[in-house]
Amino acid sequence: MLGSFLVLLAAGSVVAAELGWVEKLRLRIHPRAPRLTAGDFPAGVMAPIDDVTRIPTRPLVIGLVPRGSTSPMLWAAGDAERVGLFRAGYAIDVKVERFQRDDDLRKALIRGGDNGGVDMAALPVSSLAMSASLLRDSAPRVVMLLGRSRGHEVVVGKNIASLQALAGKRIGVEDRSSAWYLLLWSLSRVGLSMRDVKLVPLDDAYSAGAALRRADIDAVAGFKGDMESAMRELGAKELSSTADAPHLTATVLVTRGDFAARYPDALRRVIRGVLDANAQTLKDRTDTARVLGTLAPQLGDPMEAIAAAPPATLKENLAFFGIADEAPVTYAELFTSAEALNRKLFAAPPGPEAEDTVDLGPLKYVAQPQTP
Repeated sequence: MLGSFLVLLAAGSVVAAELGWVEKLRLRIHPRAPRLTAGDFPAGVMAPIDDVTRIPTRPLVIGLVPRGSTSPMLWAAGDAERVGLFRAGYAIDVKVERFQRDDDLRKALIRGGDNGGVDMAALPVSSLAMSASLLRDSAPRVVMLLGRSRGHEVVVGKNIASLQALAGKRIGVEDRSSAWYLLLWSLSRVGLSMRDVKLVPLDDAYSAGAALRRADIDAVAGFKGDMESAMRELGAKELSSTADAPHLTATVLVTRGDFAARYPDALRRVIRGVLDANAQTLKDRTDTARVLGTLAPQLGDPMEAIAAAPPATLKENLAFFGIADEAPVTYAELFTSAEALNRKLFAAPPGPEAEDTVDLGPLKYVAQPQTP
């Protein structure tokens, strides 16, 4: 009898171990120590304690998905054959890393420039707001507006006459991208929800044109320049565009909190350089378009790409962040609405307040008249 009991006990122990019950009991009695992350501490703990000008000893790394509003940074960074504006005009080495997916760019920001990632990233406000919990360890801080989309992203359908007709259709789109955000807004205009359509995830920001040619996809949301050839070939129709809502999507420059604390002067130089490059592009976009066309031919005509997502001016920056003048939609409004939508759609935990995701000190400093 005792032998049978011991056999059953041994068998039960093996089953419990296989099912993970033993490990769960052990953790209940002796729980593991919580994993420590950079996000557990204030980002400013590494800030300098004096007024010494500090810039990185290595090139500052900015990551971006090429689009019209980020093209001045591509031009200002220069290349192996040309000294860029950042170095020539502001004595700072800047390396621009190009990405094809916003998700990969967010991961690079989490790693940081010292660990093979990036120090700063150009991200849509909606993407930043909906990824706030994932980006927590990088303590992201928005430092400036790069530009708004005014027709850069579109929703296109094959044999579909209107947005209402998207019901029940398969729509290709990169998840959590600016085009995805435009698609959600477009669906809301005609009373449709994500349950009324079938979203087909695309590999990256430049897969829209290829996706439009697929027989199993009825509509696509993405960069217009990437789809124009397929649209002409298939007779596809543009159903919605950021030109219909020019204040819906905005691309901002985001820095890691620890980088902002350690190198405030570097931030000021970058912001000055970007504003200078933006102003030159708005005056004559020929050189910037040449660089964009070489580095991101998927966007189609680079002159049109820049016109569809023009770079922001200093005045637009001050209005967007509520520093001076007024904007139809401010950063706080865009961030708050996108964060609330993320909670509504995905039952996500509450994110940070919009005011806790900005560092406007460098922008305000740059905006002040400088004495000789």
